[in-house]
Amino acid sequence: MKFISFSSLILLILSVLACNQNNDASNSKNAALKIKPDRFNVAFLIMNGTYNTELTASFDVFQHSQSSKNIKSMNVFTVANTLEPITTFEGLSILPDFDYTKKNVPEIDILVIPGAKEHTNKNLEDVIMLSFVKKVDEKALYMTSSSVGAFVLAKTGLLDTIASTSFPDEIEAYQTMFPNLNIRKNSFFVHDGKYITSAGGTKSFDAALYLCELLYGKEVSQEIAKALLLEWDVNRIPHFIVRR
Repeated sequence: MKFISFSSLILLILSVLACNQNNDASNSKNAALKIKPDRFNVAFLIMNGTYNTELTASFDVFQHSQSSKNIKSMNVFTVANTLEPITTFEGLSILPDFDYTKKNVPEIDILVIPGAKEHTNKNLEDVIMLSFVKKVDEKALYMTSSSVGAFVLAKTGLLDTIASTSFPDEIEAYQTMFPNLNIRKNSFFVHDGKYITSAGGTKSFDAALYLCELLYGKEVSQEIAKALLLEWDVNRIPHFIVRR
């Protein structure tokens, strides 16, 4: 049996670290190329346990804005606390575009918080993640969530005076954890101020199309819905809007 010398081991470790750093730098450079000027920057906050549909539904809708003409379309990208692959609840591996603990994250106009398995417990103890959400809120035009992503917004205190909703099966837990919130139980999405929360799942499509209709008008939202073979009519969707 051959043994590797201590000095060789150190060199091997340094080589691996350098390779990882180069890969991270390459990933960040490629991600930066996605950010085109004169567009809304839409970031998706992802982590292990993120639910596929609640990420991809809104991502698909917003990305399709790039096919519409004469509008300020959207740059869509993911942010996480790492550049290593994250694994969704359903087992899909995703390489994040930006590490939000670093300084190279683009300024975010719209933050999307998809539901994730630990958003009702463990993730609510992540003070770095919660601080990131609050910092984005300072300048963001819209803050959105799907399903139990609302728990994250609520934990930061951003929903203290805001009407909101969450995944139907978690509404009771949501009310118990945040008893003073104005929680709407029978709405697929709720819009109050710059906050849009949705019931999640496939209803994430509805909330995303609604935001597109707010920004671009009905014609564009219908174009996007048609491109995704979705039926879209906000008047047929159970929702709640707070007029301020």
